[in-house]
Amino acid sequence: MTADPSAPSKPNVVAQTSTDQTDYRFPLLISDEGSFQDLDLSVKFKAVSGNIDRAGGLVFRLRDPNNYYIVRANALENNYRLYHVVSGRRSQLRKRQEGTGGLGFLDANGKKTGDIVIDAHPESFQLEEAGTRLFVNVPDKNEIEVIDAVKRTVLARWPVSFQNNFPMALDEAHHRLFVGCWMPPRLLIFDTETGKEVASGEIAGPTDDLFYDVRRGRVYVLTSQGFLEVFQQKDPDHYDRIARYPTPPHTQTGLFVPEWGKLFAAVQQQGEQSAEVRVYQAH
Repeated sequence: MTADPSAPSKPNVVAQTSTDQTDYRFPLLISDEGSFQDLDLSVKFKAVSGNIDRAGGLVFRLRDPNNYYIVRANALENNYRLYHVVSGRRSQLRKRQEGTGGLGFLDANGKKTGDIVIDAHPESFQLEEAGTRLFVNVPDKNEIEVIDAVKRTVLARWPVSFQNNFPMALDEAHHRLFVGCWMPPRLLIFDTETGKEVASGEIAGPTDDLFYDVRRGRVYVLTSQGFLEVFQQKDPDHYDRIARYPTPPHTQTGLFVPEWGKLFAAVQQQGEQSAEVRVYQAH
C-alpha cells in the first residue's frame, strides 16, 4: 500500500513496486475471501513506469496462480488482451474477425447516434416492436444476425440452410421470422425464440421482397419468375400455398401497406411495355 492523492479511494492505492523483468507471467494480487459468480467487476489503474509492460486488469476463473483467465489493458502498447493461462503459460484468445458490413442508427431528426459492425453486407432487417432485438439477413455468411438494438451488440448468429437470403418479414406475435432465399428458391420460417428453422416452402423463383399480413395471417412473396405467391398460416409451424398470381417477369420488389390491405409491385420495362406499379388488393 502507498499513499496517492489522485486515488479514487483516497488516500491509499495498491502499488506494484517490483522491477521484475519477466515477460511471460503476470504479478497477481489474490483475495481469498470467497468465490463469486454473475457479478459486475471493474478496476482502475494508473500506469507509472515499465519498459516491458505498463498494464493492469482483472483475473477470473482463478484455480491457482498458474491457471486462470485475465483481461489486461496495456498503456504502453495502447491495447487490451484476453489471455488464458494454463500451467503458467499464457495464450491469447483472439476476437472474432471484424466484419465488413454495418448498420447505422439515426434519431428522429436524422442525426446518427451510433452503429454496429455486421459480419458482411446486410440485406433486409426487421425490428421488434415489443422488444429490443433486430434481425438482419447477411447472405454472404449464410446467416441471420440477431442484434440488441439498445446495447448495439450481436446476440446470436443463426445459420441459413440455403443461399442468398435477401428479403425478410416478421410475425412478432407468433415469434416467427420469414426469410426468402434464391438458391434454391425457398421461403424459410424461423422460430425467433430458438433460432431454429421450423418450416419451409418452395417458391417460383428468386425474391427481393416478401411481406407478412398480420390481419389475414398470410405471407406474400414477389418472385422473378412471374408469380406472386400467397401462403396461408395454419399455425406458426404450418403454411399452405393458397394462390399463385401471374405477374410480369422480374416483378420481385414491392411494398405492402397493411392498413389498406394493398400490395404495390414494381414492374420493370419490358420491350415496348413501360415500367409501372401494379396494385394487388387482399381479401
